[in-house]
Amino acid sequence: EFSASAGGAAYLIGRENLIARFNGTYSFTTDTPDFWRREGQPYPSHGGRFTGEPAYFKHVTSCAKGLLERMGTRPSDYTYAVFHQPNGKFPTRVAKMLGFDDRQIEHGLLTPRIGNTYSGAVPLGLSSILDHASPGDRIFAIAYGSGAGSDGFDITVTDGMRTFRKDAAPTVEQMLERTKFIDYATYAKYRGKIRLKEVGE
Repeated sequence: EFSASAGGAAYLIGRENLIARFNGTYSFTTDTPDFWRREGQPYPSHGGRFTGEPAYFKHVTSCAKGLLERMGTRPSDYTYAVFHQPNGKFPTRVAKMLGFDDRQIEHGLLTPRIGNTYSGAVPLGLSSILDHASPGDRIFAIAYGSGAGSDGFDITVTDGMRTFRKDAAPTVEQMLERTKFIDYATYAKYRGKIRLKEVGE
């Protein structure tokens, strides 16, 4: 619970009035148990020894290398990069393994500040990157899901970013500056961990 979080980001995908364009995608999947929670179960199960190297690192690096090969690019061709981030250590390590530097990942690396949002991690990191991006910037994004698989996206920021109303909504950074901490009792209530007995039980 200490490192877990909740959050997400939504995107409108279309063909007109774009602020960013997908140049290409790549996916890599295998049948590798890692981390899962069945419908209705309050707590997840963990594959232990499958979590690091055979799951996260194998899938993220394989997907990233496949995308680089498909696009004919190198890490230095990208302004920004964002990787799935179950913690702050894994994405930093995988970025270095692939040849990306700290400058490229700094705006998308949010987990050390907000915790692990799981499937929300890359979309949120991408939102933060788009808050800083300029037309022509190229973004490398690799998501990961236990089970296991990775999806990669090569994205270019378009000229539409020049006229996009960034002030229409708060940036990710502005939202983080308004963080409100809650105590454990409130968290437990929100998560349904506190249950009162029904009369007659």
